[in-house]
Amino acid sequence: MSDKKKSQFAFSKENYKWMLIGLGTLLLGFIIMSLDKEPHGQGFLGLTLGPIIIVAGFIIEFFAIFKKSK
Repeated sequence: MSDKKKSQFAFSKENYKWMLIGLGTLLLGFIIMSLDKEPHGQGFLGLTLGPIIIVAGFIIEFFAIFKKSK
């Protein structure tokens, strides 16, 4: 009976931790993109580094959602 009460939540504490890490990574990627000094964000930060970090953030988010709870 206590197992049913535990499984009422969709995600565990560890899932939420990974989700926050993913959100932080996404935010970092957008901040890096905004720091580009080239016109219209056409430099290295706006075209290469920022989008790579944003994609990494989405991968972390997918991992957090699909990770099995123990």
